[in-house]
Amino acid sequence: MSILFKGRVQGAQVSQISLYQRILMFFISHVRQALSSLGAMWRSRAASLMTIGVLGLSITLPTTLYVMVKNAENISSGWEEASQISLFLKPNISQGDIDQLLKRIQLWPEIDAINFISADQALDEFKNMSGFGDTISYLDENPLPNVILVTPTSRHASPVTARVLLDKLRSEREVDIGKLDIEWLERLHALLNVVKNLVSVIAILLFLAVVLIIGNTIRLNILNKKDEILVMKLVGATDAFIQRPFMYTGFWYGLLGGLLAWIAVMVLLFGMSSSITAVSELYQKNFHITGVDFSTFLSVIGISIFLGLSGSLLSVKRHVREIEPK
Repeated sequence: MSILFKGRVQGAQVSQISLYQRILMFFISHVRQALSSLGAMWRSRAASLMTIGVLGLSITLPTTLYVMVKNAENISSGWEEASQISLFLKPNISQGDIDQLLKRIQLWPEIDAINFISADQALDEFKNMSGFGDTISYLDENPLPNVILVTPTSRHASPVTARVLLDKLRSEREVDIGKLDIEWLERLHALLNVVKNLVSVIAILLFLAVVLIIGNTIRLNILNKKDEILVMKLVGATDAFIQRPFMYTGFWYGLLGGLLAWIAVMVLLFGMSSSITAVSELYQKNFHITGVDFSTFLSVIGISIFLGLSGSLLSVKRHVREIEPK
């Protein structure tokens, strides 16, 4: 309590305030201060728009990269085919042995599906596709082996787990050769991991820059209102009461910056949609951009608000406390 109000409580009739009234007054006070901070931002529109623009565009880049990486994973729907294992069976094994092998490996939890291609089926397919049908008919015997195509489950499609499954399948007595393009699979996963780490580093650096920019903006606002803060402290205002409007300013910066970032991401993806459609048509595939759903929108808004409040907290906790009447 300030020196202006010392001794005024003695002899005065203190009215009792109910819990409901306290809660109502608490919310009314917060709403008034939130609207007051929004009005202060409106009165300095140029500076506020610049800060919102920096925050929004800083969040746009990592968000766009995140969406593109997520879509790159969806584009690679053929990864299961890349991790597909080809088992070339030994020659001169009976059909009964082949059936027993198929039944055994079908029960393995690492395997999602199997496809058996007999030597005769492979030869007929080669005749139709190669154009050497008449020439192949002169062969004394079928040179092609029986093949089993094994598709691992999604949990066992990574390079490490696929290699373990390949070694396990090679140990079967009916299997002559097992083939898996491990190098291609490892390169694909390594490239995506590099891109994900790069997106994380860029996001962290930009987020730190946003926090510092908002903190500096709030610091300037506090210094501009130094005289007003001194008067409020003289009449008994607490630090929390004085800090609250500046915290709401950071909240508004974060909310509006997040909305700007989301609009920018949608515009960028819309501009890229024609190029993506052209590429998908070349590969005769239908592809639609994903990752712009409501959950991603909430994540962008939540991160933006968190950055705005963090920047405000950096300034108000220090600078408001330093302003004290002498």
